[in-house]
Amino acid sequence: MAELRPSGAPGPTAPPAPGPTAPPAFASLFPPGLHAIYGECRRLYPDQPNPLQVTAIVKYWLGGPDPLDYVSMYRNVGSPSANIPEHWHYISFGLSDLYGDSRVHEFTGTDGPSGFGFELTFRLKRETGESAPPTWPAELMQGLARYVFQSENTFCSGDHVSWHSPLDNSESRIQHMLLTEDPQMQPVQTPFGVVTFLQIVGVCTEELHAAQQWNGQGILELLRTVPIAGGPWLITDMRRGETIFEIDPHLQQERVDKGIETDGSNLSGVSAKCAWDDLSRPPEDDEDSRSICIGTQPRRLSGKDTEQIRETLRRGLEINSKPVLPPINPQRQNGLTHDRAPSRKDSLESDSSTAIIPHELIRTRQLESVHLKFNQESGALIPLCLRFC
Repeated sequence: MAELRPSGAPGPTAPPAPGPTAPPAFASLFPPGLHAIYGECRRLYPDQPNPLQVTAIVKYWLGGPDPLDYVSMYRNVGSPSANIPEHWHYISFGLSDLYGDSRVHEFTGTDGPSGFGFELTFRLKRETGESAPPTWPAELMQGLARYVFQSENTFCSGDHVSWHSPLDNSESRIQHMLLTEDPQMQPVQTPFGVVTFLQIVGVCTEELHAAQQWNGQGILELLRTVPIAGGPWLITDMRRGETIFEIDPHLQQERVDKGIETDGSNLSGVSAKCAWDDLSRPPEDDEDSRSICIGTQPRRLSGKDTEQIRETLRRGLEINSKPVLPPINPQRQNGLTHDRAPSRKDSLESDSSTAIIPHELIRTRQLESVHLKFNQESGALIPLCLRFC
């Protein structure tokens, strides 16, 4: 749960946002990482020392659900001459280390990344007559932050996020996101490491698919060339009703298709749900190899079985004599260094011929046909995987 307040108003855990020239006594009470990011914000918006701010009532490090402590919202006048419309600029605080006392992030030094190493930004086109920024982008940023905290996967410029829903819960065609460097925010050196700023860019489904088939950076460059679709600063317009390919049909064939042909796709992975059915036997077959009988005891191998499995594995290993993993080095555990003599056992090697082998590894058979089931998005990308294998 969050509340909206000016950042200059006293909050439950943080004082008002200071400027770069804050008094030393005041700055010493202010979290250093937070102070460093505020300094960059004040550089861009010196006339807005106290922007509206969405803040988590119960901070994440106190058991709250929202990883971002704050999301500040600034009014950016843009530049009509450069096709940059007036817009709202959202900036997150919390993916980087704000405090330096390990309450959220482990301190790893000043030379590396601070926390996850980045904060999120978002630029939303300001509607005519709009006097205050909408707050839904703050919840969107919280959702992305939850993913990062729970998965420990960081975002990079060019990444895409499949959202499959209008970002503002309306009827908009903007239902997915690409990520890129913020055009104005510069990397910040904090006492706890470096922070960069990744901007969220709302895109249509067709634009997401093009990014998957080709690459995110290529689609971002196309969006920059179309003012209605983002322009130089990639400003999201939730009322955009056309994709860049509908605005300029030549972009698909002359840029995307040609890019796929020459560059291929840089898609490295997709989260997928997968299930399978054995079509070689009736569904009522109780001996289906997919079944795992939790209550049964695993079969014990005879000496002949053990020797056959060991010999099969040995022949397989002889195909490639190069080690898969580097030699084991002395490891430090619990503050002590333990020297381990180099030793290695063959797989399934045992002092007894009654080695226990997992039940599902023993009951193997050849299947005549298998029906694979994937969720729609990952299934649609299988031809792409096969094309570039």
